[in-house]
Amino acid sequence: MDDLTLAAEFPPATREQWLKLVETVLKGADFDKKLVSRTYDGLRIEPLYPKAETTLSVMCAGHRPWRIAQRVDHPEPKTANELALADLEGGADALAFVYAGAPSARGFGVETQTVEDLDRALQGVMLDWVTLRLETAPFQGRAAAAQWAALIERRGLDPAALKIDFGLDPIGDLARTGGTPVSWPTMGEHLAGTVRGLRDAGFGSPAIRVDTRPYHEAGAGEAQELAAALATVVTYLRALEGGGDALDRIRDALAFLVVADADEFLTVAKLRALRRLWARVEEACGLAPKPIHLQAETAWRMTTRRDPWVNLLRTTIATFSAGLGGADAITVLPFTAALGLPDALARRMARNTQLILLEESNLARVADPAAGAGGFEALTERLCQKAWALFQEIEREGGIVESLSRGDLQARIAAVRTERERAVATRRDPITGTSEFPDIREAAVSVLIPAPNASPRDTGRGETAFPADLVAQAGQDASLGERAASASSAGPVTAAPLPSIRAAEPFERLRDRSDAVLAETGARPKVFLANLGPIAAFTARTTFAKNFFEAGGFETWGNETPAAPADIVQAGLDWLGGAAEQRVCLCSSDEVYAREAAETAGLFRHAGVDRVCLAGRPGELEAALRAAAVDTFAFAGCDALAVLASFYEGNG
Repeated sequence: MDDLTLAAEFPPATREQWLKLVETVLKGADFDKKLVSRTYDGLRIEPLYPKAETTLSVMCAGHRPWRIAQRVDHPEPKTANELALADLEGGADALAFVYAGAPSARGFGVETQTVEDLDRALQGVMLDWVTLRLETAPFQGRAAAAQWAALIERRGLDPAALKIDFGLDPIGDLARTGGTPVSWPTMGEHLAGTVRGLRDAGFGSPAIRVDTRPYHEAGAGEAQELAAALATVVTYLRALEGGGDALDRIRDALAFLVVADADEFLTVAKLRALRRLWARVEEACGLAPKPIHLQAETAWRMTTRRDPWVNLLRTTIATFSAGLGGADAITVLPFTAALGLPDALARRMARNTQLILLEESNLARVADPAAGAGGFEALTERLCQKAWALFQEIEREGGIVESLSRGDLQARIAAVRTERERAVATRRDPITGTSEFPDIREAAVSVLIPAPNASPRDTGRGETAFPADLVAQAGQDASLGERAASASSAGPVTAAPLPSIRAAEPFERLRDRSDAVLAETGARPKVFLANLGPIAAFTARTTFAKNFFEAGGFETWGNETPAAPADIVQAGLDWLGGAAEQRVCLCSSDEVYAREAAETAGLFRHAGVDRVCLAGRPGELEAALRAAAVDTFAFAGCDALAVLASFYEGNG
């Protein structure tokens, strides 16, 4: 607008003028607490940014649309083939081939014991027309690569014409499983040998994948995720260079896979930051930066089992963000992924999400559309700075293998995960359809095969951080080309495995308890909402309490019109009937609570009600209310999981 005559006639607005207006609105409230937010890595996010003075180079590969990658993960090769062909006919141009036993298979994956099985799973797929990504069981990448090489030879295809990401990632396997079958130096030799073998066989596509999913699924912050990626790729550079390969050839064997979630700004900034950070590593190694092959997948961590339709909104935001961030290929997890093996509808919705963003929204028409935007540029720069500092910390610990073997990296991720869990429990990080606005009567959705009922994985809370063995100095970029000593060289590496956690799981477990009560008794556990005073006084907190308790699987109902305390108690007892556990939540304004809450709570308790809650902060009334038998209080910011769990006492 600066070049318009009308705009030029007005003096430019300044930040100082804006701050004065903000101070008027805040009325003395703290600016940072009200308007500034922070990421889990501690990065400050301002409410307003000026136009960026400089644009950060992100080295995008080009202007072509990103590739639409669909998962091939049905256990039976013939059915997997049918689903893959339907995806390709429906608009996908890339496949993520998920082997049985792969961590990303979630209990499924294609069973391919022989080359013939692999051939059946890919019958009719023109391998030289699509981009392929392999997802193998831990430490099975070499065997899978050999299987694919045999298939390519059988079909008479030119390996150089194929685009196959073989996905070798032994460090990612170590992070997930907690151990390696052999020592790290031996693993590095195997990795270097496999890369050379694929190159000698004529394959020119990436053999090694730097995969950040293990860290994201364990609850890592964005900067931690990027730091792990940098530490991983530097370790691979060392291993392959030590095997006699040249750095400029090694980098052509690399691909990156990062996670895109529903935080638009951080996802865009994360992808942009990774490109800049990798360029910094290249420069430190004496290489001129080249564009990287960057893939993205929507986050398993944000996927929910309850009201799974909301996953469509989350994956749309994630795909949008990954596209803006410059991903070369995107995989959208189907909206029913947490419930089981997705059916045709869920798979179609996954690819159509991308098709709409590409063909109708034209998101791929501009390279790096976030360039120059003050907020994105500032967040990208801060992510780079934080991630580089965390990367240096890992290097000081002897590299990522050493850090994992000593538990240092796991401990730092666990600290962030604890913060995330607290934010979910208090609903500071709301999960729509699960912890906020739940649908307690939601209909079941269809899946091909239900998810296996695996026991909960270790949350990592028992991990111990050992003292770090400083083997490198911060900021010594020259050390990138040197081999770091590792305490694991004497034998196989052992480490505490990183957990794979979905944020919604604690609330889903409460809903599972509700389903169990329903199956056993024919009715869900109930909470009566005792609405005190006039309608205008209780409506807001009644709405809050209804959502609050239904998020835990409780059926709710309350008197819709004002009534005397004795009549409200009788209405509650009538509705609760002969329930084994009788629960009540008082709902109204603070003024009405001061007059009627203690009396009503006492009447309910005298009538035999087991649990009495009050919606809202008790303030100065807490002592009197507790004396009148109010057990707990539900309010914005309370530990919702703890309150809801306490209401299940007596139901097993």
